[in-house]
Amino acid sequence: MIRKILLAASLPGLVACAVTTVPSAPVAVPSAAQQADAMVRIAYVAYPVTTAKGELQVAGVLRVPRDAKAPTPAVVVVHGSAGVDGRGQALAIELNRAGIATFEIDLWTPRGVKSPLERPAHVNATLPDVYAAFRLLAARADIDRQRIGITGFSWGGVVSMLSATRKYSEQYLGKDQRFAAHAPHYPVCSVYNKVPGYEFGGLTGAPVLLQAGELDDYDLPDTCLKLVAALPDAERALVSVRVHAHATHGWDGGGPATTHFDPAAHQGKGGDFRLIPNPAVAQVSRAETTAFFRCRFGLGGCRER
Repeated sequence: MIRKILLAASLPGLVACAVTTVPSAPVAVPSAAQQADAMVRIAYVAYPVTTAKGELQVAGVLRVPRDAKAPTPAVVVVHGSAGVDGRGQALAIELNRAGIATFEIDLWTPRGVKSPLERPAHVNATLPDVYAAFRLLAARADIDRQRIGITGFSWGGVVSMLSATRKYSEQYLGKDQRFAAHAPHYPVCSVYNKVPGYEFGGLTGAPVLLQAGELDDYDLPDTCLKLVAALPDAERALVSVRVHAHATHGWDGGGPATTHFDPAAHQGKGGDFRLIPNPAVAQVSRAETTAFFRCRFGLGGCRER
């Protein structure tokens, strides 16, 4: 961009007209993420968590929409085995735009986990983190303790599933509190009701939106459909399953398509699986997750099942 400076000959002391061109400073255009950040109050919050191995200080990013009416509904966002990445932030931005606060927590840093293969042996080792996050949000005056949901990706999806059961909810919160809604993304359905500690049944009564990928070779999508079909009628009515066409595990990730080894892949047999980002499916899944929480929180957006 060029800025022109014109010196008019009619001005006192000047005898000629001179035109000079100088480079102007570039105009800074805020990114979509920066624009979204401007619409929320952001706080970095650390909180204590008691685990079987001792006390931890877990941290997370709390985003509260500036124009939301307090007390505001909120969603705990839980990352996958690779740790905090862009998936959580992208979903948080969509939820914030819908008037919902988000709290994206980091399970791995306090545990010293630097790669997926260093994660804990069992997902329920991280359940104390999400229930402590619930209690932290429920204690805040600007958050509605009756409208706190949870969502997550892969490992975080499993956390979102297990926290929908009375077994874990009552263990950590008692009988008077619970998450209001659960939205797991590709939560490895083959493990439930087959491996100890992964029982999915005896639900709290809160609705569950389960999203899986048609091409997920980490965990075939029909396992999710079979899992829900096997539930008692009353509990089956609480769970919606959305299988996205042309989607692998981790469809909402960034970067190039990659292949990874995981010992829990292929229904626990271990092996390689694909992560192929699909922006179109990612957009749809974020929209459906947002509509699900909006409906559950009384903000509109309800759709017929």
